[in-house]
Order: sequence, then structure tokens, then C-alpha cells
Amino acid sequence: MTSPLPTVGDSFGRPLKSLRLSVTDRCNLRCNYCMPEEDYAWLPRDTILSFEEVAALTRMFTEVGVDKVRLTGGEPLLRRDLPTLIGMLRRNPAIQELALTTNGMLLPEQAPALKAAGLHRVTVSLDTLRPDRFKALTRREGHENVLEGIASVRAAGFTGLKLDTVAIRGFNDDELIDLLEYGKRVEAEVRFIEYMDVGGATGWSMAKVISRDGMLDMIGRWYGGVEPVQEPSSAPAQRYRLPDGTTFGIIASTTAPFCNTCDRSRLTADGLWYLCLYGKEGIDLREPLRRGLSDAEIKSLIRIGWQRRRDRGAEERKALERLGLREERLIEIGQLRQDPHLEMHARGG
Repeated sequence: MTSPLPTVGDSFGRPLKSLRLSVTDRCNLRCNYCMPEEDYAWLPRDTILSFEEVAALTRMFTEVGVDKVRLTGGEPLLRRDLPTLIGMLRRNPAIQELALTTNGMLLPEQAPALKAAGLHRVTVSLDTLRPDRFKALTRREGHENVLEGIASVRAAGFTGLKLDTVAIRGFNDDELIDLLEYGKRVEAEVRFIEYMDVGGATGWSMAKVISRDGMLDMIGRWYGGVEPVQEPSSAPAQRYRLPDGTTFGIIASTTAPFCNTCDRSRLTADGLWYLCLYGKEGIDLREPLRRGLSDAEIKSLIRIGWQRRRDRGAEERKALERLGLREERLIEIGQLRQDPHLEMHARGG
């Protein structure tokens, strides 16, 4: 067991511990809350980091304190030979947890290779159990592929499966109990996510948000009680326990932001480092890496960038409610077409 490395803190004392690595901006779905447009300006192929570059930058991040890494996209399983990258990252002893978030469409054929490469854990996005709603949300067929993908995770030998559900009023608010029961059957912990006003999710409004309190009320009335799980954690989800011992989580970024404990940052597939999901500007790490700067110089960029971090994006969006301005879009569609980094799919929401 390696000793933990000293961790750099930002201007509010928040440590740099968790890194989300986007390995591609491409996706095979078009979910309304993530990629509301059918077509986007994609990142140029020659700007995408190679596996060697990803591994090198990740090593530098771990040398300033990161110990949790999550592979995201777009849809990360669209990145060719992804198990090769997983194997490279697993050789970094500082990474205590290496996870992946996927829409599950390609999991049936890839889950065994991901497990063999050393991936620790998988999270699958599952917003509905109804194929018709899946098609309406994603503008694609393939709901059965997602369910097969979820089954393949357990068959491949993974444990600790999580299912992420964006709870949207008027869309899937009548499925919360069904999803919890499904999670029991497939031995997965369901995490409900409040609908967030990030990127260009142009259909967002507060009227569509189901708050954490609202979810707990619905779930508690059905099961006869819910109690919070008391545990030290900087994870975004607050976990709860049902009377039968089943646990689930709620990520309440919209109504109860947790900016004060956020230790996460995001590296895009082309090497832009974002310090907040709501951030509009990133720090370019690809250019200094390809220009041949030393590890020490790049680690200094990371350290200084984090020490200057003052981002509290979710709290700032929450504060707009008092001014009656929160319904205004965070990013206009025209801006998204000019800068693909501004949408969630490019930075691993």
C-alpha cells in the first residue's frame, strides 16, 4: 500500500482528489439533458490526446494528490481500444479507484475486456425502464442494449454497480420506485440526480426539477421510511437506506449545491482542464505537454491552477433564483456551435 501523496488545496481549502477523464466527445445517443442538438462541432481528431498522453497527464495529477479517476465521454466506450488505456492507468499505483461511466449501449461486448484490463467499477446511466421513453429522451433505439449491458457488468465479475438516473418532472417521476426495485434485482445502487442547468440543455426549467426533498418524500411514503447513511465522504451523492437495508443515493446539485466539498475536476479529450462543471474556460495542458515542458513544469501549472480555484458554479446558479434569472440559459446554442467544449458531452458531466 503506497503512502498518500500530499494534496494541493484550492482557495477555499478543497483538495484536488478526483479527476474525470473524457476520452471522447462523441456519443451514440442524443439525450435531451446532455446533447440537446443533433449535430455538433466535434473536436478535431489531431487534438485528441493519445493514450500515452492521457496516462502521462494522469500520472502528474496523481503526483499532486489525485487518487480517484473516472473515465467519461461523450460515450467512453466509443474510444477504440479503451481497455489498453485502462491497463496503462492501472499501472499507476496512486490510483485507488478507477471507474467508468457509460450509457451501457456497448457494454455487452466490452464488459469482459474492461474487467480483464483492471477497471474497478462501472456506472451506467439509466433514466427510464420504458423503451418508448428511452427513445423520446435519447432520440435513438437501443433500450434493450442498455439493459443487456447492465446484465453484462455482473456477468463479467464487477461489483459495486451504480445506476445513474436524472429525475425529470413530467418524464420519469413516476418511475422512481420501479427503478429502485430494478436496482435490487440487478444488485446495483441507484443514484437519482436532480436535473441540472448546465451546458446547453435548452429544455431545462425549475418546473422540471424534482428536488431531493421531493424524491425522499415519494420514496419514503412508498417504503415506509428512509434514513440517511452516516459516512465520511466527498462523493456527490448523499446516500440513504430503506427499511429492508437497500441503499440509494441522491445528487442534489440543483437545490442543495455541495460546492464547499467538491474535489473534482475534468480533463477533456483534447487536454483542456476544467475546474468546475459549470466553468466556461479551461486550462490547456495539451499544448505544454506536446511542446515538451517537463513534468515539473506541467505539475506546477496544475498546482497553481488548483490553488487559484474559486469556482462555486452550482451555488452561483442557485443564487440566481433570488434575482429571478435562473431560467436564463447558461450557454446559448450559438456559443455551443462555436466552442464544443461548452457542452456537457465534451467534459464528462
